[in-house]
Amino acid sequence: MPETTPPQAFSAVTRAIIQDVTVTPAKRTDRIQTRRISMPAGTAAGLHTHNGPVVGSIVSGSVAYRIEGEPLVVLRPGDVFFEPEAVRIAQFDALDEDVVFLGHFLLGSDQDPAIEFPGN
Repeated sequence: MPETTPPQAFSAVTRAIIQDVTVTPAKRTDRIQTRRISMPAGTAAGLHTHNGPVVGSIVSGSVAYRIEGEPLVVLRPGDVFFEPEAVRIAQFDALDEDVVFLGHFLLGSDQDPAIEFPGN
């Protein structure tokens, strides 16, 4: 398909890369399921892992987020995060206000998102 000249209004659109992560190990993805997830203020998710990579973004509220062995990061509205498959997420804790975030789960054809809580 040949490239055409975009409409004038479209030429004012800007793009910025806000996250660029490597999915390791590589995962065949047959579908992506997006969930809107709500957490009341003060809720701590606890140590957990996912059965596939998760890409997320904070819609409202703020979260204390830490992958085991890495520094703590506070995520606020508009921030994005990545939880690799089977990696231990040490914290995903709602802070002083309710939190809403979107989670995009990369899935194989016969897979549903799952979360495990090691040690519980």
